[in-house]
Amino acid sequence: MDVGIGLPNTVPGTTGAQLTEWAHRAESAGFSSLGTIDRVVYPNLDPLVALSAAAAVTERIRLATSILIAPYRVNAALLAKQAASIQRVSDGRLVLGVAPGGREDDFAVSGVDFGSRGRRFDEMLTMIRETWAESGSGSGAVGPDVSANPPELIVGGSVDAAFRRAAEHGDGWIMGGGTPEMFADGRAKLERAWSEAGRDGEPRTAALAYFSLGDDAERNAGAYLGDYYAWLGEYADQIVAGAAKDEDTVRAYVQAFAEAGCDELIIFPCSADPQQVDLLAGAVFET
Repeated sequence: MDVGIGLPNTVPGTTGAQLTEWAHRAESAGFSSLGTIDRVVYPNLDPLVALSAAAAVTERIRLATSILIAPYRVNAALLAKQAASIQRVSDGRLVLGVAPGGREDDFAVSGVDFGSRGRRFDEMLTMIRETWAESGSGSGAVGPDVSANPPELIVGGSVDAAFRRAAEHGDGWIMGGGTPEMFADGRAKLERAWSEAGRDGEPRTAALAYFSLGDDAERNAGAYLGDYYAWLGEYADQIVAGAAKDEDTVRAYVQAFAEAGCDELIIFPCSADPQQVDLLAGAVFET
């Protein structure tokens, strides 16, 4: 199983210098991907902008939106062009992970109807694929030509529609959060949907987790995750408690997700201090 690391793009106060140093260290350490999380109503860095900055200081590591909320971005052609642009400037390293989202305030501030997001998401997935496929058609194309090597497209979500979308439009599925047991259940649903859609090959799968290491592990996890997930009420406390705060827990999570059949686990930080990259690398890669 590959192990990726999240960029601190949703940690409030993250600077450009921290972001690029983080990306450089992550690639040097051997992580498979740099992931990003998406929100509108929060003091975070936009995921596509963050990945563009990371692309400029790296050469090999994958660049992933894990995930990006597609429906409130309104214009599918523009999103497809933005993704294609990152794919080109990064020399083919983008993984576009997308989902319909679940926060009503993000949709309200974007002027997009929350209730119809599922239908809108289906339409956008079709249009994104079509835009990439037609990007090599000359002067009327939308965006740079990625028709021969489009970004990998993975779909997030935990309802039945998510697995249908992944099978019909995507290259795989990503679980936004949860236990290895929940992942294994989701993988089984994905495989059924994949077969029913008549898809060949194996879908790619990924999952997310949180970590906070070092002397301030407890404080950083509580401050960041407690604030970011405050809208979930008491469930936010469970997310804080579930973050890996020591090396043994990190290793246990990696082993458990690997045994559940996960292709890649992307572990997200609770602090923008680039030293966190080194601490996680020590837990994951050093025995």
